Order: sequence, then C-alpha cells, then structure tokens
Amino acid sequence: MMRTANPALNSKTFSQLATHAGEERMTLQGTVNKTGVLLLLLLVSASFTWSRYFDTEDAAAVAPWMLGGLVGGLVLALVTVFKKTWAGVTAPAYAICEGLLLGGISSFAEARYPGIVIQAVGLTFGTLFALLFAYKSGFIKATENFKLGIVAATGGIFLLYLVSFGLSFFGMSIPLIHSSGTFGILFSLFVVVVAALNLVLDFDFIEKGAEQGAPKYMEWYGAFGLMVTLVWLYIEILRLLMKLRSRN
Repeated sequence: MMRTANPALNSKTFSQLATHAGEERMTLQGTVNKTGVLLLLLLVSASFTWSRYFDTEDAAAVAPWMLGGLVGGLVLALVTVFKKTWAGVTAPAYAICEGLLLGGISSFAEARYPGIVIQAVGLTFGTLFALLFAYKSGFIKATENFKLGIVAATGGIFLLYLVSFGLSFFGMSIPLIHSSGTFGILFSLFVVVVAALNLVLDFDFIEKGAEQGAPKYMEWYGAFGLMVTLVWLYIEILRLLMKLRSRN
C-alpha cells in the first residue's frame, strides 16, 4: 500500500483510476518535465510580486496579489485533488497563484534580512536533490514504518498550526511556533526535517504510480503534489532562517 502525508497524494489516488487500451500512461520523465514547467511558472509569477514590492516599497501594493494567490491557490488545490483529470489546467494555475504568494512573502523577508531568500531557495533545492539522490541510491527507503512516522508527524504539525490559527482570532498565539528562542528554532528545524522527508514519500508515490501505468494526465497531478511539498518546505526553511537571523 502506498502512503504519503501529502494531502494531494494518498494511497488510493492511483488505484482507483481506470486506464484504457491504447491510452498513454504516466512516466517518471513526463512527471519530471511537468514539475519543471510548474516551477518555471511559479518563478515567473513570484518575480512579479517581488519586483512590485521593491519598485514601490509599499506592502499595500503587494497585499492584494498575495491574498489572491493564497485564496486562488487553496481553491485550485482543492479542485485539483477532487478533479484529477483537470490537473493539466489547474496545476499550472496553482503554481502561478503560489508564485504570487511566495514572491510577496519572500520580498518582505528579503527587505528585512538581505540575502535570506537566495539562502532559502538554495537550501530548498539542495534538500530536494539530496533526498532524491538518497532515495534513488537506496540510502533512504520508504518503508511502511517510515511512512507511518512521517504521516503522523505531518498531521501533528498541521493540527498545531490549525490550533494556532484559531487562537490568533482571540489575540493569542503558541510561542513555540513563532519564537526565535532555542525551543522555537528547534521546532522549526523539526518541521523542516519532516517537510523534507515528505519529499521521499512523494518520490516513492510517483514512482509507484508510473509502475502501475496510471493515465497520462496523472503526470500533472504528480507534479502538483510534489509542488505542494516544495512550497511548504521553502516556507519552513525561510521561517527557520528568519528566526536564526533575528537572534543576531
């Protein structure tokens, strides 16, 4: 059974799909190519909000685009999960929306801590390729116990984030999440590790999907699922670096 903590990729995603004779099938190379397209679209849209902020130095000029990216990304993610056959359209649109959001977040972080964004980007892609190498070389294996542990840890993190979001409406917060103290940094480091290990689960899931001969459109869906994890990983790395820089 395939298991992943990524809500876009679950154990029934491929098994419930029907394929027909003569229909093109999902391949690893096709998924890699489509992931590259999504990353390019994200980069282009992120550069828009990034440059808009530094041109105006006004957060208000960027906020509507970020809000649109946040809401649009959430809606498109839900649509993609429930209508996988639409992934060829919704996944690129999702990448564009996430780029608008990340471009704004990154510009705010860069304005406060110069050089931090290139560090976060480098660490994100460095982590991606390091874990891909570890997975392909067999150094890290996505065993059932490994999957169960990552799924449980990921669920716990998002539950904690959900509670923190709810408390924010009452003017309260969970110091562990936002603090730049020792425990706050250790928590962020833990979240980064969990987010990174989700990449291993996603690699395994996509590989199994290709082996099972999923329909061609699932390449877009697999690329979308991987993007969800990469966006989360980048945000958590950026958060960790900001905590570390704030201590100096």
